[in-house]
Amino acid sequence: MNNIPHESSKPHHVSVAVVGGGPAGLMAAQVLSSFGHSVHLFDAMPSVGRKFLLAGRGGLNLTHSEAFEHFVHRFGEQESQLKPILSDWGADQLRSWALELGIDTFVGTSGRVFPLEMKAHPERGKPVEFHMRHRLIGLKACSGAESDHSQVELSFEVRDLSSKKVELRQLTAKSVVLALGGGSWSRLGSDGAWVPWLKATGIPVNPLQPANCGFHVAGRDGLGWTPFFISRFAGKPLKSVAIEWSATLGQISRRQGEFVASSYGVEGSLIYVASAELRKCIQSQGSAEFKLDLLPDWTLEKVVQAVSHPRGSRSLSSHLKGRLGIEGIKMALLNELLTPAVLQNSAQLAAAIKGLSIKLTATRPMDEAISTAGGVAWGGLDAGLQTKVMPGVYVAGEMLDWEAPTGGYLLTACMATGYKAGLSVHAEMKGDEP
Repeated sequence: MNNIPHESSKPHHVSVAVVGGGPAGLMAAQVLSSFGHSVHLFDAMPSVGRKFLLAGRGGLNLTHSEAFEHFVHRFGEQESQLKPILSDWGADQLRSWALELGIDTFVGTSGRVFPLEMKAHPERGKPVEFHMRHRLIGLKACSGAESDHSQVELSFEVRDLSSKKVELRQLTAKSVVLALGGGSWSRLGSDGAWVPWLKATGIPVNPLQPANCGFHVAGRDGLGWTPFFISRFAGKPLKSVAIEWSATLGQISRRQGEFVASSYGVEGSLIYVASAELRKCIQSQGSAEFKLDLLPDWTLEKVVQAVSHPRGSRSLSSHLKGRLGIEGIKMALLNELLTPAVLQNSAQLAAAIKGLSIKLTATRPMDEAISTAGGVAWGGLDAGLQTKVMPGVYVAGEMLDWEAPTGGYLLTACMATGYKAGLSVHAEMKGDEP
């Protein structure tokens, strides 16, 4: 992967430093360069956008087309913090921005927005200087030598490919946008290594946690799926199903879609929608539960009637396949989780088909998660995303304490906060540069 135009020289002082080459950092850099600022972007990896590009291999989900009031509600407890930011630059603005780059978009059947093709025209503005293989390991405030403005000193570990040595490099900047990502997919650069040294500066950081992640299941005996189920059905999708779970305030939430049975439990888009509440329930109670509706388009009464129909000499599997279309992994789940007595009781079996209890015992490790919750606390920032304890330092993207399900919400919020941070830096610096 080689998507860097060039490597720049090694300045000792820069006007604006953007640290992190993901969607948030790139957006902040673009905004600032479009205003004519001299921007230097630093990233620990050999090229920018690595997690973003990998996530887009199966079809790059840019944003979601649903109404704004529903869109912002997907951010849960952080809705109030993100609402004003997304009001200024959200799903509609992202699509307009893509069109300005020469990328038209379309809305899929699920409401998700995708690009028609991945070929963009370059943006106008002052070129951004890229500095790759620069891992930020600390920063501190310092006084400017030639002005009354405070400056920020940044310390980097720089990897030299030819010698394979790592050297320490320091430079100062008037303004810094931090967009270092969360704590998932460390092989692509988001390792959360910034948490301890950023906390040491006095900037409040809440612990990183897995979001949009898989979960371990208890199974019927409390030990997970049986070896038989794993050998036959691990990796198989459960389609056209619905799940119900208890949300944060105790109300029951329900969503329809699909997910995957993995060797350890469950994962996939329908699980990710509920992952925040399920994770919190495990943390507070030791386990969580959701109800799986295998036939969401059938009423309970209709299922009871079909299950109760005399089956003669046919096996239960043949009966359920013929009368309800239940087969494959759906039938395997019933056999996996229900006792023989329940399977032979028409009323109890029908109730299980419409609400099969799935018990969860733990999340998968954070590095496997699609994204992370936690991060820089909103209380430590002003409305422009500038840190209160270190003027001139702004935070954007997944470093901030928020989470959202997949479906375009993650990318939109990352880019929106990058846009906001870029505007805030420009507002602070305008007039200081040509």
